[in-house]
Amino acid sequence: MTAKATEANFDGLVGPTHNYAGLSYGNVASTSNLGGTSSPRTAALQGLAKMKALADLGIPQGILPPQERPDVHALRRLGLSGATDAQVIERAAKDAPMLLALCCSASSMWTANAATIAPSADTRDARVHFTPANLIDRPHRAIEPAQTTRTLRAIFSDESRFVVHEPLEMGQAFADEGAANHTRLVSGDHALHLFVYGRRGIGADPSAPKKFPARQTLEASQAIARLHGLDDARALFVQQSPDVIDQGVFHNDVIAVGHGQMLFFHELAFRDRDDVLRAIAARVPGFEAVEVRASEVSVEDAVKSYLFNSQILTLPGGGRILVAPEECREVAPVAKLLDRLVDEGVFSEVKVFDLRQSMRNGGGPACLRLRVVLEPEEIAAVRRTCWMNEPTYDVLVAWATKHYRDRLEPRDLADPSLLDESRRALDELTGILALGSIYPFQR
Repeated sequence: MTAKATEANFDGLVGPTHNYAGLSYGNVASTSNLGGTSSPRTAALQGLAKMKALADLGIPQGILPPQERPDVHALRRLGLSGATDAQVIERAAKDAPMLLALCCSASSMWTANAATIAPSADTRDARVHFTPANLIDRPHRAIEPAQTTRTLRAIFSDESRFVVHEPLEMGQAFADEGAANHTRLVSGDHALHLFVYGRRGIGADPSAPKKFPARQTLEASQAIARLHGLDDARALFVQQSPDVIDQGVFHNDVIAVGHGQMLFFHELAFRDRDDVLRAIAARVPGFEAVEVRASEVSVEDAVKSYLFNSQILTLPGGGRILVAPEECREVAPVAKLLDRLVDEGVFSEVKVFDLRQSMRNGGGPACLRLRVVLEPEEIAAVRRTCWMNEPTYDVLVAWATKHYRDRLEPRDLADPSLLDESRRALDELTGILALGSIYPFQR
C-alpha cells in the first residue's frame, strides 16, 4: 500500500429474504438458529447503521447490493418447472422445500466471501485484481458467483484500473471462499498476502478436519495468487488448525484478523503456529502479533462472541479501533480481554454494534465487509453512487423500510408474493445505485 492508498470497506446490503434456514453445516450459529423468525428489515437497518457509522469516521465505505432471491432461475435449472415464476415457487414449496430454502438464502450479505482482492501496488500489471469466490462447498452459496461477478464488474468497471476475473473452476479441488480466508499485511513497501487454507484439494490429506468440512483449498489459494500476479515473496500459504474447524471455525476470519502490520489471532488458529509467525515476521518488518491465549479466551467463547470476526480500522486522524459485535461485551472473558487491550494501547477504542440478525446466522462485522485497498485515482474510478454518505444512507433506510418485511418465518418462503416484493426492491435499488440491469429478471 502506498502512502496515499486507502483501505475501503464494501459491505453487503442484507436481502429481503433474510431468514434462518440453518443451511451452513459447520457454522454453529447458523445451524443452532434453524427455524427461527427473522426480521429482514431490522437486519438491513442494522447493516446500514454500521456502514453509516464507519463512513462518518472517515473510513471509505462502499455498498454491495444483495442478490436476486428467490433464485427462480436456479430452481428451473434443477427441474422445478412452471408456466410462471409463482408456479415454480409453489411447486418447490410442495416438492422440494429444501431446494426452495437454498434458493432463498440471503447469504450474499456476507461479502467477505464475495471475492479475494489484490491492490494495484502488489500486482504485476499495477491494476486491482478481484477473483469472485466460487463458494462451491455450500450449495446455497454456490449459486452466487455469477451475480457477484456481474455486480463487481458494474461497480469496478474501469478495465484500465480493475480486473474482475471469472471464479475458479474444476470443482472441489479448487473450493474458494474468498477474503474470509485471506489477509493482507503491510508495513511500508512490504506487503504480504496471507492465504489460509483448510485442506489440500488434490491427493490425500490426513491433516484435514474430521467433523466439519474445510471449505478453502490450498490449490484455490495458489491459483488466485497466480491470477493476481503476486510475486512469490508476497504470498504465504498456511493451514488453519483442523481442530478449530471442528469446533465451528468454518473460516479463518472467525479466529484471526489482520490489519496493517498487525495480526490479531487466537493461539490455536493455525496448524503450525510457530512456523507461521516466523514466516510472517521475516516478510513484514515490525510485524505485530497480538495473540490471545486459550487460557484467556476459549475457542468456544471466541466463536460465541465472534471476537476475531471484528474489524480493525485505522482512523484518518490516527488511532486504531476495533469494530466488534455486541456479543463481545456479553461474553465475560472476551469483555475482559477487550478492556485489557484498550488499557495496553493495542486499540484506542472498541466500538460495538448491534448486528444480531446477522450474528444469528453466523456473520459478524468482518463477514459483512469486503476490504479493497485503493489509490486516490482508483477511488475516483469506482461507481460513485456506491459510496455511503448521509444522503445515500437516508435513501436506503427509506428504501428498506418500504420494501422489507419486519418478520419472516421459513414457511413464508413459499409465498409467491415474496418474489414480487424482492424484485420490486432490487429494481428500485439498481436505480438508486445507478448499476443498470444487473439482475436476470431485469433482462
